[in-house]
Order: sequence, then C-alpha cells, then structure tokens
Amino acid sequence: MYDIIVVGGGPAGLTAALYSLRAGKSVLLIERENFGGQMTFSPKIENYPGFLSISGSELAQKMVEQVAAQGASLTMEEVMRIENSRADNIKVVVTDCGAYECRAVILAVGVKHRLLNVPGENRFLGDGISFCAICDGAFYEGLDVAVIGGGNSALQEAVLLAQTSRKVTIVQNLDFLTGEKKLVEILEKAPNVEILYGYTVNEILGGERLEGLEIKKTATGEVKTLKVDGIFTAIGLAPVNDFFTNVAELDQYGYIVADESGTVTASGVFAAGDCRTKKVRQVSAACSDGAGCAIRACEYIDRL
Repeated sequence: MYDIIVVGGGPAGLTAALYSLRAGKSVLLIERENFGGQMTFSPKIENYPGFLSISGSELAQKMVEQVAAQGASLTMEEVMRIENSRADNIKVVVTDCGAYECRAVILAVGVKHRLLNVPGENRFLGDGISFCAICDGAFYEGLDVAVIGGGNSALQEAVLLAQTSRKVTIVQNLDFLTGEKKLVEILEKAPNVEILYGYTVNEILGGERLEGLEIKKTATGEVKTLKVDGIFTAIGLAPVNDFFTNVAELDQYGYIVADESGTVTASGVFAAGDCRTKKVRQVSAACSDGAGCAIRACEYIDRL
C-alpha cells in the first residue's frame, strides 16, 4: 500500500509526487499516455522560471528524472475508478491492469486535445492530422500545411512549421488572433505564412491520404478548398474526468470543482492542475497546484 497515489504525470502530478516524497511519503505515480502531459507538445517554453528557453519534452524529462531519483514508483496504466475499500479511509485506485491501495489520492489528469468533429477527421488522425509540430513537423518539410486555431498553441505550431514547410495557412474562426502579440508579429512578417480570418472547417478531404480541407467563411457562407499535405489542430483542450464522478463534483464543462486547496467531494481525494476549475492554465500554475495538493494530502494522512 502507498501513502499517496498521484493520477496523472503532467507538471501538476510530477510536482505533487515530488513534494509528497520530500515529506517522507511513499508515492505511486500513474500516467496513461506520456509523462509530462500537454507540455511535451510545446516546442519552446519561455515563461517557466529558471530557463530562458526550453522544450516541453526536455522540461518533462528533467521533472521525471527528479521524481524517480526521490524514490517514486512510476507506471503506465489507465485509471478506471477510485473506490473506498473499508472503514479506515483506505482508497483503491483501479486501473486497466490492476488495483492499488493508498491513503490519499491526488487527481492531476490534465486535459486532452479538442477535435474539430467534422467529416474525415477520424480517418486521418495520426496520419495527416497532428497536434504536435515538434513531433511531426519534419514529415512536412517542403510541403504545404494548415494550422487550425489562433491561440498561443496554434501560433507556436505555425512558427515552428514555417521554418521548414513550403507554406503554412492559419485558419482562425475569429476575425483576429488571440495569441501573444510577439507571435502574431512573427507570423505576419513570415513570407510563407497566410492567415485566413473568420473561417471554420467543414470537412477534411482525401482518399488514400489527406489532400486538403474544406473551409467556410462564417460571415458570407463562402466555401473554399485548401490543398494541403498536413493539418495541425490547436483549438483548445478538454478535461478527462469522467471516471471520477463518484469522488469529485464536475462543473458543466467537465472540470473538477475544487479551489486552490484542491479539496474535492470525497475525503482524502485532491485535484491539481488543468483538470480542476481555475482561470490560469500554465505549467508554473500547475506546479503550484501540485505542491499545494501534496502538502494538504500529507497533512490529511498525518491526521489519520
């Protein structure tokens, strides 16, 4: 049995594990996909203290190495539910591979990429449609690509792709880009970048391979086809909290209802990072959440 099980290996979960270990608790860290979470998709992070510039994957690797060196147990499994095993407040975390007992649980499951939900999308996911330019951008060197979205993530993807792709077309549903001014300025000056404002995606086109996309001008209804070799989607993120409704209240958008304390409905269960209700979703904010939850989880255990 563990003192604390942390569900999710992003910056919030990794920080929670680190602080718990430093407090002398035994920790199991469970991650279902990739340690580091969404920050591993960021080609360049320039607003994390201590680094002028660092890739998300490199920062994630450093965090994982630090947690492992402190003695955490790490496993790649998907958590299905959390149960109370008996009257002495022991929790059981059930995964697709087994079950683990602990005294407290910290939920730090983060979020996942939102989909366009248009015809043709599912057919080309991972084979023409990507969410990570640093992962897949090299496949489109010298080719034409489209970036869907206008926030920071989309603009960072576009900046990276513009360095190697022949042409980058940004498709934004609003009449302006919502990302940082500096990124906008870089893209507006790039000779191989075109920005289409006020368009939504109707359909992803292709036969054996992806060939383009159909877009529609919201204001006029005009429909046009873009011929591209690849699409990079960056239209936001969605929480993945459906498995935890028996221990945590969710808001209308699916986020765990919890304040800065991280306390949720069930005793001994805490929530940290992007999976909970909050306004600021940044790596540094997630680390703050993880540290706070770990401290409160340790206090909870010490009171038992």
